[in-house]
Amino acid sequence: MTEVWKMIYLARRNPALAAEEFPQAWREHSALGRQCKNVGQRVRAVAQCSRQLMEATAPLSQDYDGVNLMVLADREAGSVIWSDPETLAVMRPDEPRVFADYVRNFSLLCRQQVLHDSLAPEALPQNGQVLLIGFFQRSDEWKPASERLSNCPDAWRAPGLSSASRIVCNTVDEAPPVGYGYRYIVEWWFDSLQQARQAVQNLNTAGSMGEYGWGDAVWMLTEVTHSRP
Repeated sequence: MTEVWKMIYLARRNPALAAEEFPQAWREHSALGRQCKNVGQRVRAVAQCSRQLMEATAPLSQDYDGVNLMVLADREAGSVIWSDPETLAVMRPDEPRVFADYVRNFSLLCRQQVLHDSLAPEALPQNGQVLLIGFFQRSDEWKPASERLSNCPDAWRAPGLSSASRIVCNTVDEAPPVGYGYRYIVEWWFDSLQQARQAVQNLNTAGSMGEYGWGDAVWMLTEVTHSRP
């Protein structure tokens, strides 16, 4: 089976932007990638998942504004893209306008595993798709996958999430930036926002989640506000 590599980042907006303004600013930033030939060759698909602006509901986080899912041409692309001259000249200078930090400082290189669905492994959500996304097992000490105590398939069976139409586990494959030491990133795709909200309501409270191996986690309910191709 062909391996699918992804770059996933957990973004905070520039505080000068209102939460409602962030998706448009993010789309504008993505459009700059058309000027970068190497970006087009190394990134096969992109989905910008913006946080649903709704009343805070446990365990959803309000500390972040979006999750970017990028399917890479190969694992190497996840390293060389950061030193690409076009990216440094065109996209990096625009990052402070949109985000609270430079993108490299909150990005995670991952290997994907589809746990449930019949779509192509490299499929990404399209505009309007609703996703619940969880970042799990944060730790300041990096351990390769072979040394971790639990694995992703044990986590996705938690009550309340079985109604998802697609479940994807992304295993972080290299040491992450400081403060973003998550081990797994899981995507639950839903057919409607109402269905996703119901799933969130059915989740166990934070105090009883230990048996599923979530650990120190961030949960976000999102909707895709930009995608390509």
